[in-house]
Amino acid sequence: MTKEKVLEALSNVQEPDLGKDLVTLNMVKDIAIEGNYVSFTVVLTTPACPMKDMIKNACVNAIKLLVNKEATVQVNFTSNTTTKRTDEGAVLPKVKNIIAVVSGKGGVGKSTVAANLALALSQGGAKVGLMDADIYGPSVPIMFGVRGERPMMMEIEGKGMIVPLEKYGIKLMSIGLLVDEKNAVVWRGPMASSAIRQFVTDVYWDELDYLVVDMPPGTGDIHLTLMQTVPVTGSVIVTTPQDVALADAKKGIAMFGQAQMNVPIIGLVENMSYFTPAELPENKYYIFGKEGGKRLAEEYDLPFLGQIPLVQSIREGGDSGVPIMMSDDVISRKAFEGFASYVVRSIAMRNANISAEKIAETV
Repeated sequence: MTKEKVLEALSNVQEPDLGKDLVTLNMVKDIAIEGNYVSFTVVLTTPACPMKDMIKNACVNAIKLLVNKEATVQVNFTSNTTTKRTDEGAVLPKVKNIIAVVSGKGGVGKSTVAANLALALSQGGAKVGLMDADIYGPSVPIMFGVRGERPMMMEIEGKGMIVPLEKYGIKLMSIGLLVDEKNAVVWRGPMASSAIRQFVTDVYWDELDYLVVDMPPGTGDIHLTLMQTVPVTGSVIVTTPQDVALADAKKGIAMFGQAQMNVPIIGLVENMSYFTPAELPENKYYIFGKEGGKRLAEEYDLPFLGQIPLVQSIREGGDSGVPIMMSDDVISRKAFEGFASYVVRSIAMRNANISAEKIAETV
């Protein structure tokens, strides 16, 4: 066995999403050979890569088939999260990807989706932050069990910065951590927009692979401010299956078609798709209609990122400060993990300048 033969064999292993082989993509590092033992490292596009096992098996098979059938193959993984950002000196310079989670209307579970997306990415090994940009209805303090806590201040390069709270391995920031929850935030548009700018420029997010932003429902000042202040990688549209929610989701989709936005849509996720009672886990009851989100995604030629069931434990987790991704509810966790995997695949493909229109399938 030689390094050349190992590389030649691995040039037959394709990265499933990017459509090129690992050697061409310069993803193979640190080849070491000793007798029949060979080890090497594959550099993934994200630590949360859902294709890790598939890539590993393909690498082992390629070595055994094309180099040495007696080989003992050790495949190690590391990651270098991809980004399209070239503006190193701009806002949030150490944040590689910024994901805006949006909805056309309130009540569709956008904050639940944003919180569990952030946790799913973090559990995949990524460094993740969650910014609650819903000024008028902040949910993060309740959902993460940090009500009443206050962030610290620290001086960074001569400037006073707010340090995000950390819970369950992710960094959190919300207006609900700065304002007494008994007091309503009664602000005109410019004041809310100013607060969002401060969340970007005056909060010490440090190095992150993904910053998930829980946006306010609808379309308005805060959306424009954030999209024009921050280099958003892409947006995730959240809807429920019924026609009223879908009509408002169309407005959210249309918002990103505006010239002043210039933010790609990562895809659409359908929340509260069906009700599954805990005692009948195989049963699905389509309370709000069936597959409306999937049809909407097809209508606008958007990736469909999956369906999240309407499960009592998801609601209970959000209310008790222990999100469902931190529980042992296998069905709900699997739904969010599948959704998160499509999000990271779509981002990796967009960062590689490959059309992501067809990457997502029905979950």
